[in-house]
Order: sequence, then structure tokens, then C-alpha cells
Amino acid sequence: MKRRKAVRVNWVKVMAIGCIISCIFDFLLLFLLGSYYVGYSQLHNTISSLGATVSPVSELISIWWIVIGIVFIVFGIVFKRAFDKDHKGVKLVSLLIIMYGLGEGIGSGLFKADVIDGKRTLSFLLHDIAGGIGIAAALLLPLVMRTVISKENNPRFYNFSWVVFSIGSLTLLLFVLHFPSDMGALIASYKGLWQRLFLLNLYVYFISVSIIMYKKNTIV
Repeated sequence: MKRRKAVRVNWVKVMAIGCIISCIFDFLLLFLLGSYYVGYSQLHNTISSLGATVSPVSELISIWWIVIGIVFIVFGIVFKRAFDKDHKGVKLVSLLIIMYGLGEGIGSGLFKADVIDGKRTLSFLLHDIAGGIGIAAALLLPLVMRTVISKENNPRFYNFSWVVFSIGSLTLLLFVLHFPSDMGALIASYKGLWQRLFLLNLYVYFISVSIIMYKKNTIV
């Protein structure tokens, strides 16, 4: 009998495509599931409230957050195969991506942002802590990527990383800060908008990194 040739899976390409699909699907899913939540506003309500127990799509979105968290964790691990795995910057980027998957993905899925009798629950607190860790990792990601893909190697991506970091910082500030004025109250009322712009900015960056990884065409 003839022996079958072993199929070598290019995990860099697989996870690059998987990350791109996950980012696009996750962003669209927020709007799709939000339409099933009567009274829910994409502009004013946070993404976390979609996963709260009172939400009609709570279980579905929580399961999806866990799934996409796992995708990002694997993506972070495979990231090192596409670049110099011994490079400190590569190791740190890999860790930041894994932290994002653990915090904003699995953490958000496991701990619901529940409010009972007007008070935040322990689950809400854990949800915020996990999400905060994930967001911090995501915000730092473009800065660290500049050490992996230098200005000399790819000046456009290097500058793009600065733009992504700047937009991420601005939208995060608009999301978390409270300004003592009527204008400040108006800005604070659009938490859903600032959060989605932060997410869109991050996902565009993840997709860009995925495309670079795919083009490197590393065989593992």
C-alpha cells in the first residue's frame, strides 16, 4: 500500500484567517443581537449589557465571547511562529493578545455585568476587572508592535500603529471619563458609541496584523 503524505498545516495562515473572520463576525453580531433586545441602544448602552442576565441574548453572547476569547488566545500563541519567537517584543505582543482573549473574551463571557436592586454584583466587579485587563492589553498592543515591525521595515504600518493607539486612547477616555458639565453629560451618554469605535479601531488593527502574518507564509 502507498503511504499517504503527511499534511502540514500552516497554522499561521489558519489563525490569520480565523482572526479576520472572528473580528468581522463579532462586530456584526453586536448589532444583530442588539436588535433582539427591546429598548437596547447601540449608541448609548454598553456592550456588556448585552451579556447581562436580563438580556434576552445573554447566554448566546456569553458563549460567543468565550469562543472568540479562545480564538484570540490561540492567535496570540501562533503569532510567535510568524515572527522571531525569541524577540522580546514578539513575546510581549503574544502575551498581550492572550491577555485580551482571557479578559475581554473568556472573562466577559463567564462573568455577567449584572445589577441587582441598583447595586453592582460581584459578577459585575469581576467582569469589569477582566475586561479592564483585556482593554489595557489591547491599548498597549500597537505600541509594542512597533518594536516587532520597525519603521525601517514597514514605515506605513509603524505610523498606522501610532494612529491606532491615538484613536484607542481617545475613545477609551471618552468612554470612562465623566466631565462636570452639560456637554460632559452628553458625551458620557454615548458610552455605546465610544466603546464600539474603540472596538472597531482595535479590530481593524487585528485584521491588519493578520494580513501581515498571512503574507509571511510561514510553514510550521
